[in-house]
Formats: sequence, structure tokens, C-alpha cells
Amino acid sequence: MKERNHAFDFLCGICIIRMITLHTITFCGHQNDAWWKEVMAWSFFFMCFFFFKAGYFNKTVSGNSKEYIKDKAKRLLTPYVTWGTIGFLVYCFYLPFEIDRYHNPIEPMSWDHLWRTSSFWGNEPVWFLCSFFSAYVLVHFMKKIQIVKPISVFQTVVLATFPFISYWLWKNDNPIWLSLNNVFMGAFFFYLGRGWRFFIDHIERKYILMLSCVFIVAFIISNFVWHGEYIMSANKFEGDPFAAFVNTIIILLGLSGFLLKLPLKRVPVINYIGQHSMVYFVCHYPILQFYRFTHICFGRSIYGRWDDFIILLVFVFCICTWLVPYVEGNPYLSGRFKKSPQTPKGEATGTEVKKLEEAVKPIEAVNSAQSNE
Repeated sequence: MKERNHAFDFLCGICIIRMITLHTITFCGHQNDAWWKEVMAWSFFFMCFFFFKAGYFNKTVSGNSKEYIKDKAKRLLTPYVTWGTIGFLVYCFYLPFEIDRYHNPIEPMSWDHLWRTSSFWGNEPVWFLCSFFSAYVLVHFMKKIQIVKPISVFQTVVLATFPFISYWLWKNDNPIWLSLNNVFMGAFFFYLGRGWRFFIDHIERKYILMLSCVFIVAFIISNFVWHGEYIMSANKFEGDPFAAFVNTIIILLGLSGFLLKLPLKRVPVINYIGQHSMVYFVCHYPILQFYRFTHICFGRSIYGRWDDFIILLVFVFCICTWLVPYVEGNPYLSGRFKKSPQTPKGEATGTEVKKLEEAVKPIEAVNSAQSNE
């Protein structure tokens, strides 16, 4: 536990709490309330943080492309498909009851959903895992292409275009299939995290704290007078697009730098949620669907009811917490596959040893014959 980064666990925990609260609020029909819109206006950057965090802790995106993509696919696309299917099965289980009561699904279904979005009916938030995987693949091939040396110069030039590409895609109704229009911004925030890690590791603590405070204050002032929001899930810019871009950058740098250099002690509940954020992320939506549709089957809607909002919020966090050891213990649910043991440098693999033994046999036979003579 002492080796964990409590600052990022804390931020992850806050992000997950905000996300589950958002979805619960939406299910209960209060997403358009003025007070909640205000919360969203000050926390719009939280999904971008996960890409930023991945870049901050990432050691390398190089290596053999086939093995790299295979590893990322196992760890991200496997739980994506698994939990997407679980959510879809929950949704399909209740579908006959919906049609029987309302003569059509509550959430209209269409065939273009299969290729237009990376969401699953019944577990929409899993889009993140598909976009996360795609962002990893994108930064990997950016590392592979060495048109200009040093490579950092080329990457900087390409990365500078990504926000503009993302904005252009939004202005053209996000044409890329599987909702992957947000991948360019994801890659940008990934490298922002890597660059920030390099920067704060080479600057004194007091200067990082001062700079982080300046960023946080700048974000607070800017969010009042120059407001803009970037919605990662939909690759959507609200308000001033440039303000959304700038404000997201300064708050990610400011919050992370400030909490990293305090340093922050472990906050029991929030850090636990952040530490096991994957479980809460993939599990919560099917649980929300189960609660909502069960009530609908008995002719009772939770829409507009604050009592159900409180009960549902407690219900979801309790069930997800209970599921943590079971989900993390199954790699197909969590993506926690064991890494293949690598051969230490200078040692031969099993195949190489076998080849050496076969090559030595004729030499041994000759030596044996000479000895007999």
C-alpha cells in the first residue's frame, strides 16, 4: 500500500464517484437540474484524466507491434466485450417486459448502433475501454514512425494537430465509427501526462507546488469568465472550444501536481474506490439497469424520485465493493492477465536450447569416435 500513488488513487476515486453519481442522476431524471449542471461545469475534465494518468505512469509504448497490440487487446478489449455482453444480456432479459408494457423498448434500438458507437446496450460506459485501447495503439505507431529525428520533435508536431483534428471531427458530426473520434484527444492527454511526469521529476517540489497553484487559480477564474467544456465520451465541445481545451490542460496539470507534491495521504473510502476503479467502472451500469427495470416491471418508475436516487447510489457502491475480489480475480472480467515470463538477457529460450543440443550431437559423436580410436 505504501508503494501506491495516493494522489492518483484519490483523483481516480473522485472521478468514479462523479461518474456513478452522474449515471444515477440521469436514471432518476435530474440531469437537467441547475445545481447538477453546475457540478458538471466544474468537473467536465474527469474522463480526460484517465488518459492523462495512463500517460503519466506509462514507461514505454515501443516494442514489437504484434505483441504490444495483443497485450493491450487482452487487458482492455477482453473486459470490454465481456462486460458489454453482460450489460446487453441484462438489457435483453427485460426487453420482453418493456415491449409487453409499452409496445416498444424504452431506449429505441437501431442497427447502426453496432458500427456507429462502441457502447453496448445495457452497459454504455464501456466505450471508454475501446477508446483507451485505440489510443494506446495510436501512440504506439507514433513511436514507430521516425520521419524526423529526434522522434520527440516529430511527436510534438503531430500531437499539436490532434486537438484540431478532434475539433474538426466534431464539427463534421463525428464520422469515425465506434465512437473513436475522441481517440486523438485521448492520445494528446496521454502524452501530456508523460510530459508532466518528466517535468515534475526534474523540478524542485516548491516550484511545482507554486506552478500547480497558479494553474488551479487560473482554471477557477477562466471557468467563470471563459467557460468551455470538452465531453470526452461524445467528442463534444460546449461553450468556447479553445477555452475547453486550455481549461482542461491547466486543471489536469494543476490538480495532479498539487496533490503529488503535498504529498497526499491515503483517504480510506475514496482511495479504495480509485484503487479498484476498473471494477466500479465496468460493473455499475448493469446494476443501475437491473434496479430501474425491476421497478418498471412492477409498474413503478424511479424517474423524479430522490428517495430512489439515494437508495440506488448506496446499492450500487455496496454491490460493486462486494464484487471487487471476484472481478479482479478473473482476468476475463478485469483484464488482469499475467504477463508472460520474459527470458533474462543472455539466457537462451527453450527452443534455442533444443537447437543447440541438436547442433552439439554430431560434435559429441565425432569426439566419442576419436576417443575410441
